[in-house]
Amino acid sequence: MRVLVTGGAGYIGSHAVLALLEAGHEVRVIDDLSRGHAAAVAAGVPLVRGGVGDAGACAEALRGVEAVLHFAGVLSVAESVREPSLYYRVNVAESLTLLDEMVRQGVSRIVFSSTCATYGVPVRVPIDEDHPQDPISPYGASKRAFERMLIDFGRAGRLRAVALRYFNAAGCDPGGRLGEDHHPEEHIVPLAVDAALGRGKGLTIFGDDYDTPDGTCVRDFIHVSDLARAHVLALAALDRGQPFQAYNLGSETGYSVRQVVGAVERLSGRQVPVAVGPRREGDPPRLVAAAGRASEALGFRAEKGLDEIVATTLRWRESHPRGYGEAAASA
Repeated sequence: MRVLVTGGAGYIGSHAVLALLEAGHEVRVIDDLSRGHAAAVAAGVPLVRGGVGDAGACAEALRGVEAVLHFAGVLSVAESVREPSLYYRVNVAESLTLLDEMVRQGVSRIVFSSTCATYGVPVRVPIDEDHPQDPISPYGASKRAFERMLIDFGRAGRLRAVALRYFNAAGCDPGGRLGEDHHPEEHIVPLAVDAALGRGKGLTIFGDDYDTPDGTCVRDFIHVSDLARAHVLALAALDRGQPFQAYNLGSETGYSVRQVVGAVERLSGRQVPVAVGPRREGDPPRLVAAAGRASEALGFRAEKGLDEIVATTLRWRESHPRGYGEAAASA
């Protein structure tokens, strides 16, 4: 299949490009490189430089493709609380331009990178797909709004769509080809790894007074390569003609921030310097997936656990001390 990956120079999108290529698909990427890296796009994959809000760039990128994996967007809960306009503009308004251009060109299949943040503070854990969607951050609300757009486009007979609601994406390509390189970095695993490697000022834990076993937030971490594989499976499900569906993607196991720190210390052999700060607005205390629906419908189960997430992050960040900007001589 000929597939367009929006945001394919970003963290999860670039890993999905590799998974698509390995599955035999023909891939094209559109990315404005505002938060992605051209170096993360697999060799030989055409890159259209532009945002999904640029109708001309979308038209060029969509020409001749049969399906879209949509990763392009902004993704920080904390930033969304400070800058809600940015999140509604990019994740909703600009993404509508992509859908309109898909309809114009007759591209009817889309797999959407959604999030467990659409659920808000859970009323039950683990969280299944029928859990109420009541997001508490503009990030979660913007993703929920785009899901609603997909439902309505589907009811109008314009598109078939799958929304994949990630829990916490983490880890790096096991082969060392790709990593995680955000500026600024906000994700706990790379931050803890960098702290162990002596980079930066140490790790800040945002709140240690939650109603959890050790007082720190509990999250369900899923390896980015598992996520990428799930997108290939979802694409196949769309090819079978199913209507709109949403699936949780998680490991179904929760780890606290302090447990993540412990895993980094154990696997690196180094101490992680830690300070405790105030809670961040928009952070629920516990998020753990019920992911049985993805298993039944897509044949997907997460295969890589926390140790592999930490180990692959350690290897990549040791060999790429400045991310995609500079690899170590031994890389």
